[in-house]
This record gives sequence, C-alpha cells and structure tokens, in this order.
Amino acid sequence: MKYIKFFIFVLALPVFAQQGGMWIPSLLEGMNETEMQALGMKMNAEDIYSVNQSSLKDAVVHFNGGCTAEVISNQGLILTNHHCGYSQIQSHSTVKNDYLAEGFWASSKDKELKNPGLTVTFIKEITDVTKQVLVGTEKAKTEKNRQQLIEKNISQLIKNSPKEPWQSNRVKAFYNGNQYMLFRVETFKDVRLVGAPPSSIGKFGSDTDNWMWPRHTGDFSLFRIYADKNNRPAEYSETNVPYQPKHHLPISLDGVEENDFTLIFGFPGRTSEYLPAIAVEQLVNTINPSRIKIREAALKEQDVFMRNSQDIKIKYASKYAGIANYYKKWIGENQGLKKSNAIAIKKEQEQAFLKRVKEAKLEEAYGSLLDNFDAAYKDFVDYNLAYNYFSEVFLRNVELLKTGFQLYQLEQVLDFRGEKAFNDRKENLLVNFESSFKNYSAKVDQKVFEKLISIYADGTPKQFITDKFISANKKELTKNIYNKSALTSFTSLQNLLSKSSPQTVIKALNQDKGYQLVKELTQDFYAKVLPVYQAKQLEIKKLQKQYMKALLELSPKEDRLFPDANSTLRVTYGKVKGYSPKDAVYYEPVSYLEGVIEKYIPDDYEFDVPQKLIDLYEAKDYGKYGYNGKMPVNFIGTNHTTGGNSGSPAIDAEGNLIGLNFDRVWEGTMSDIYYDPSISRNIMVDVRYILFIIDKFADAQHLIEEMTLVHPKE
Repeated sequence: MKYIKFFIFVLALPVFAQQGGMWIPSLLEGMNETEMQALGMKMNAEDIYSVNQSSLKDAVVHFNGGCTAEVISNQGLILTNHHCGYSQIQSHSTVKNDYLAEGFWASSKDKELKNPGLTVTFIKEITDVTKQVLVGTEKAKTEKNRQQLIEKNISQLIKNSPKEPWQSNRVKAFYNGNQYMLFRVETFKDVRLVGAPPSSIGKFGSDTDNWMWPRHTGDFSLFRIYADKNNRPAEYSETNVPYQPKHHLPISLDGVEENDFTLIFGFPGRTSEYLPAIAVEQLVNTINPSRIKIREAALKEQDVFMRNSQDIKIKYASKYAGIANYYKKWIGENQGLKKSNAIAIKKEQEQAFLKRVKEAKLEEAYGSLLDNFDAAYKDFVDYNLAYNYFSEVFLRNVELLKTGFQLYQLEQVLDFRGEKAFNDRKENLLVNFESSFKNYSAKVDQKVFEKLISIYADGTPKQFITDKFISANKKELTKNIYNKSALTSFTSLQNLLSKSSPQTVIKALNQDKGYQLVKELTQDFYAKVLPVYQAKQLEIKKLQKQYMKALLELSPKEDRLFPDANSTLRVTYGKVKGYSPKDAVYYEPVSYLEGVIEKYIPDDYEFDVPQKLIDLYEAKDYGKYGYNGKMPVNFIGTNHTTGGNSGSPAIDAEGNLIGLNFDRVWEGTMSDIYYDPSISRNIMVDVRYILFIIDKFADAQHLIEEMTLVHPKE
C-alpha cells in the first residue's frame, strides 16, 4: 500500500497540462482536475463524479458489457453508436423490413422494440478496497495460494459490502493487481430500440473507412431504458415505464473548434501500456502478422458472397464487421508502433528504469526484472503463436470449427460432470445453435474453412500439429467435411443431438467427419500448447505485476502512470485537434457533409447515400444544426480511447454533449500499447449531425423535443 500512497501523492503535484491517460473518475481531485482546467474545462471534479449529488457519471452507462452509452433525456433515452446497437438492429431486420438498409424510427414509445438480453449498467459508487483484498496475502507461500486468498477476499467483499437489493457489487484489479476497486452498480434489463439511421449513414464508409480520417459516418443509434414503477431495474414488461435518470446530458448546438476542451467518459476495454520492449517487439513481428493474415483471408471470402447476395449480406453483416474491425486495427497498430519508434523508446525507458533501480539500491528486488522478461518472452513466443492461430481459426473465423469446439466441450462435460450436466449444456447449446444458424451459410463457411485450415497448417509451429494433418489435401478435406458433416445445418445438428442417450449422442458425434477433425486438432492443442501457454502466461503476469509495482515506486513525478483499461469507468481528456500523419500532410479536425457527397458511389454497399440526404445537402437544408452554410459530420481530438469507448459521450468544458466517440485514426491505434500525442486521435460524430439526421432526415422531431438543447458559447 505504501507504493499506492506514494503514487497518489505524486499525482497531486501540479504540472503542465498534458493529454493521454485513462483516469479513474473517483480520483480526479488534484493533478487531474488541475490539468483539465488548464486545458479549458470549467467544471470541477465533483461535477464529473459524485456520490452525494448528481454528476456526469450518472448519465453514462456500460452498454451491453462492451460499449458505452449516455442518457440524453429525462425519459431514459440513450445514445450509443450504430455499430454498438448493430446486432439488435440486425435481429429486427428481415429482407422485407430491412432496418439495416432502411433505418428504423419508432414513432411513439409503444413502437419501440424490445431486445432480450440487452443490458445497461450504471456505476453508483467506486471505493478503493486494496487493503481488504490483499489482507493476509503476504503470508502466502506460492503465487497460486496468494491468488486463491485474493479471490476469497474479493468474494467476501462482494457479499458483505453495502448495496440495495436491486444493486450488485464488483471488484476489479488495477495496476496489474497492485490496487483494487469496488464498484456498486445498477443493471437495467429492459432496453428498447428507438431509432437508427440506415447503414448508408450509420455505417457510411464501412470497412474501407474504418480507422481512417477524414471520416463521414453518422455512427449512432438510440435506445430507451425502461424501469419498474419504482424506477428500479426490472425484466421486460409491458407495464414498465421510461427510466427517470439522476442526470441527463444537455446537448450543445454551438459545435466545436480546434483546441476546444473535450472529455470522453466511458468504459475502455483493454490496454497494455506498460509492456516491456520485448513483448511489443514480439507483437509487431510475430503475433499481429499471423492474426492479420487469417482475418484477411476470411474477409476476402465472405466479401465475395456478400456482394452478390442480399440475404447473405444481411446474415453476415455483423460477423463481417466484427472480423474486419480488429483486422484493420492490428494493421494500423503495427504501422503506428513502427512510425512512433515505440520499441526503441521503451528500451530507452527501461534503461532509465534500471538506473533508478540502482540509485535506489533496489537491485535485489528489481534488478533482474527486464532480463527475466526477455527470457520469459523468448520461451513464450511459439506457444503464443500457436494459441493465436487456434483462437483465430477455431474460435472466431470458421463457424463449423467453432461449433465443433463447443461440441467437444460438451463431450468433456459428460466425461467429467455426468449426464445431468451434459443434458443441461446440450439444451443451452441447442438454443444458441438455433439462433446462430439463422445467420449461417454453409457455402460461405466452406470457402472460409478451406482457406483458413491451410493457413493454420502452414503457420502453427510444427511441433504442435501432426505431419498427417500438415500434408493432408486441404481441398479434398474441406469437400469431404462439408458434404458429410452434420455441423453444417441446424436441422442435421439437432437430429444428431436428439439421440436417445448422452452416450449415443457422443458416439454419433465421433462418427461425424467435421467433429473428428475438430477433436483431433483440439486434443493436440490441449495436450501440446494450452498447459504450457497458461503456465508461461502466469509467469509473465507475475513479472508484469512486479514491474508495475516497481514503476509505481520509482517513476519520477512527470511520468504518467494511469492504470491500464479494464472495462471500468474512466475519464480521458484532451482537445479538438488536427494532426500530420506524414510529411507535408495536415488533417483538419472537422469533416463535413460535403465529404459524404464527394465519396458517394451509387448502389455501393459502403458509399451509397440516401436520396433524401442528397436532397437536403443540395438544398442546404440543415436547420439550426448547420454552421456557416455547412453541415459538420465528424471531428477528432487527442483523447486517449480504445475499444469499449465506442458510444462514449464527448463532453465540452461545461458538461454538455458535443459528440459521440466511435473510432480512432489508423496511425494512432497503437495507443493501446503506446500513446503518442502527435498522432493519437479519437474520432467522434458531431452531435449536430446526429440531431440533423433525427430531425431533418428521419422527421423524428418528437425525439428532439425530449432532449435539452443549449447554447453554452452564447
């Protein structure tokens, strides 16, 4: 705890205003507050996070566990990205009523669409519980015993910490387990679709423009939170009423200018800012190239079918977007890490760290850390590569293999947990399979399988797979499996799983060609890769925790040691600002509707534009949302964001909504590992474009009427 206290003391020192970092909102008082105000913020820390009064945190929700959303009316209306609500929009779409293509706007509350399983979570209070979590751990004889004690302490904290009956408690680790925070939360389970623009607006530019600037995407959708009569969380019911929030965000009509203050409030998913140079080097040279190659092949095959079939386009739209997102991100990440010289900079930082270790006479505690990292990562690389090949091919990008893997796990349930557990898991699988096969095409998956199984055989280190599989004719193997396997349709799979007894099911499974391949390769993976991968990963995790502890203790005050993202509520602040991606090129910070028209390609699935939007542009009919005869669409800032910040509110100096975060620039995607303020930029939808689409394009003025529109600059 003395290291954490030292760190907090360091943060309290006033320094020149900086940008970058993902800060815990309950700990903003002191240096962070001073920095934000130096950047132009007119609020104080209590306005952002408070337990005793309404604050910005009360308008920010974790959307379905993966994105962020914000409350924008006193009737529970929430705003998030189109891509965050994509699967819900897709689930309500058919060829006849294609809400992805045509958009959806509920004309009244009784027309809003329910979404089973969709949740939003409010953070009510954040408390530091480091001391309680680590009590007694100094006596643990092994790291395994220490982790078991930590888990026990966390379980007791969750159970015994104060909360209302409709609330829950969660504990999260920070700084690689050197700090722990308790979150008291409320999760709402009745969240209905209110509105979404057509994909030609909400996904304009699609995968070509993804991670790029300039962007011209109206990436937003609207939902509404419903509660019981007491304004508390409840399962879906027709008697539920719109949620009345403790705070909702006013919306600024005044727009943005370069150097305006911006605050992003949301739930960033995962960053690794304190990796050693050897880890980053391995990521750039080995791991990312393998993942990129796999996804590139999958996307290429899916794209051919999607361009030639509207039915397949609808079925695969969400899957394709999910695969493409990180495919392109990893490409940009590698480019950014190389451009910013991140590996060399980290090596310089490590030499400075060793110097501080020596000066503090702590060589015995920390002097061998970096050498241990080098040895651990060199031993880890082949196992890490094999793990990523298996994960990408079997668990993400080939649906037959993913199905087969789930069935292999089902067989393990029978072996280790018995028939009742087997039957329960089987019924759950059938429900999931029925849903997933609605968006499945065997002919698409067959092409993907053929490409990826060859890449798997060629790329996986040879010591982990058999010579027989490596030398097999992959074209014949593919044809044989997709002609004969029950794993290619829900009907045949349902028939197989409906055999009279668990033993009969397993016997039939083991006679299936597709399952045989999955089982063979999964058993190889479990025997040769996974145990060593997990052991080496645990060793690296322990080293990383020690390294983080050393950094907290020894880093000079000017170093910015914010905690890595872990899907908890964070604040990141900066300014609206352009940037120079390469020599003699400068990107302005705001894009306009004119750019949409410049990119317009009639009937193209990425760059088509609705005729009504063209008409509004030609008439310059922007209402009160335009600026100097132009319609702003997107803007960029220096906020440090990552996955999970999608849908986060962009907030101005006075606490008003000015935009909706949805992406980063390609050159700056490496900010998950190394933040460079010269090229790291987040991309936001200008809130005026959102209002313009709702009002002038969708004629949904009833939604505008329930918002609070303000002019803070007047």
